[in-house]
Amino acid sequence: MSKGDAGVDLFGRNQELTSRPTPSGERSSNKYGVAGLLASSATRGWSNLTAELRSHRGTVAWNNPQPDAEICVDVRGSRSVVTRRLDGAIDSTISERGTIWFRPAGVQQGLIDMSEPVPAILHLYLPTGLFLSHDLGEGFDATAIDSLRHKGGFRDPLLAEMAFAIMLELEHETSAGRLLAETLALSLVARLIQNHAAPRSGLVMPAAGEGLDRRRLARVLDYIEANLEGDLTVARLASVACLSEFYFARAFKAAIGKSPHRHVSARRLERAKDLLCDADRALVDIALGLRFSCQANFTRAFRRATGQTPAQYRRNRLA
Repeated sequence: MSKGDAGVDLFGRNQELTSRPTPSGERSSNKYGVAGLLASSATRGWSNLTAELRSHRGTVAWNNPQPDAEICVDVRGSRSVVTRRLDGAIDSTISERGTIWFRPAGVQQGLIDMSEPVPAILHLYLPTGLFLSHDLGEGFDATAIDSLRHKGGFRDPLLAEMAFAIMLELEHETSAGRLLAETLALSLVARLIQNHAAPRSGLVMPAAGEGLDRRRLARVLDYIEANLEGDLTVARLASVACLSEFYFARAFKAAIGKSPHRHVSARRLERAKDLLCDADRALVDIALGLRFSCQANFTRAFRRATGQTPAQYRRNRLA
């Protein structure tokens, strides 16, 4: 069953969920079946992380290669005895809130048995490409992925907090959720390598304040302002800053005190207010332009952030 720095976003959060799987989700649906799927990142456009919230009971078995690494986190707690048999390795754990399991990519067959129903497990699927030095930057041992092994029933408060942040984003979509997911995916990989790989593998972390000088920061901020209605990603922002994705996310937060997704979310809220002053701009166009999946999600998020629906805000401004 081996399948954050986040709080309430300035753009709020909504309640709409989806269960249509992404490509990685298709593989996980084949593994776990469609029953018990509570939420999925399927329609969110996340490029380097697939997330599913699932309930489980009984026994799950599969006999086909699993192409992605998988982190599972019990996000509710159950006291169920969870026993895994993965390619001959066996581990057994009493599951509590924050219990974590890890499965590397390439596992051929497995069986998971649960003594009691498990109401909510977050499954996080990480493609092997994320473990390459291009994503994490200088000082990373590219052989680290080969040293990661099955790990069952362990505790890691930082990994768990990142998982909880992803779960909140699954349950309550924000305008900058993709940036959050991409940033946390890199942080999950870094944490796995730092704390759970063989000693020969690791990361050399940049010194405090290193990497994002005033010129680079100004370039990134200008790019964000020019593309608030575009497809902003961590990869593109890191490219503008000429840094690796992982180092960029750390340096950006150190420079302005906010993570990239929080900053973009706040700026999109202000852009939404400006766009609503144009009586000819349809609400659905504003919603989609600001990267919401539908107008209803935009309305919920805007109302949570401002206390008004977009239509009410527009009427008040144009009155």
